[in-house]
Amino acid sequence: MFRPPAGLIRTLLVIGLGWLAAPLLAQSFHLPTANHALFDADGGGERFFVPTVGKTWITGTFGCVRSDGRQLHEGLDIRCLQRDKRGESTDPVLATADGTVAYVNHKPSLSNYGNYIVLRHEIDGIEIYSTYAHLREVGADLKPGTGVKAGQPIGTLGRTANTREGISKERAHVHFELNLFVNDRFPAWYKKNSPGQRNDHGLWNGQNLLGLDPRALLLEQQRLGTKFSLVQFIQNQTELCRVVVRATNFPWLKRYAAFVQANPQAQKEGVAGYEISLNFNGIPRELIPRAAAELKGKGKFQLLSVNAPEAKKNPCRRLVSQRSGRWEVAPHGINALELLTF
Repeated sequence: MFRPPAGLIRTLLVIGLGWLAAPLLAQSFHLPTANHALFDADGGGERFFVPTVGKTWITGTFGCVRSDGRQLHEGLDIRCLQRDKRGESTDPVLATADGTVAYVNHKPSLSNYGNYIVLRHEIDGIEIYSTYAHLREVGADLKPGTGVKAGQPIGTLGRTANTREGISKERAHVHFELNLFVNDRFPAWYKKNSPGQRNDHGLWNGQNLLGLDPRALLLEQQRLGTKFSLVQFIQNQTELCRVVVRATNFPWLKRYAAFVQANPQAQKEGVAGYEISLNFNGIPRELIPRAAAELKGKGKFQLLSVNAPEAKKNPCRRLVSQRSGRWEVAPHGINALELLTF
């Protein structure tokens, strides 16, 4: 069994009492450490988020927050609360919800996430994955298929990574993500589209996981309480664009059937493709089956519309681009759609 350092027992007891509090029992997701400053009136700021070197705490949040908006950060970098005599972080990292272990990486050299663990959860009938990265260590007893409970210690917060600059003691944090899973056929897609390149993590390559904003989700859950719905939260994501894909059989349709809308004409005449609404991170938040008579053009992917203010606000995934005043699906967008429909 994974046992936290002896000095953490008191902290674990305090955390455990907090998790047993009645107001938390109705919640699906919980913060992954004892740092709950996110729920303070000011949102925690630098007490909760760890920034990149020389930048503000905003760079530790989710979204297009790095490299002047050109780089995506797909999770939250949560600050540690306690350290040992050497100044190393010792905070236990906790499962955000009930679930099972999907993947564990014990070799920091294989990922800029260092030691990390991915958990699978089913919330409101939706399959969702949580990722905990840069861990000092992962519980030795945690292996794919192992069941976990919300609030269960799964590792220790740290600063492992394979990046050249590393992570300093002062910036020790857990990188926390909530993701949707794109395609069971990812290894075959990757081999076809990245010939000769290594894929050390198989299905759990980061390209196969699409992140939601954990801060927005947790705050919305806190606001709505038992009325919170993960399905509605995802469906309420701001639309970046609408596209038509001439594909009718891809894994997302079954895994996330809750996002597929009814269309009597396609049901009657047969499905020839799907109209898909994407958020800026490429999450298909709505899919509408379309009959052949409803489709125009002959391309595999067709751009129907773009939310220009959203494209300007969140440009980092570069899914769409504008050329001579005309919007088009950008190479990154084509790549995302190819993976989705592979």
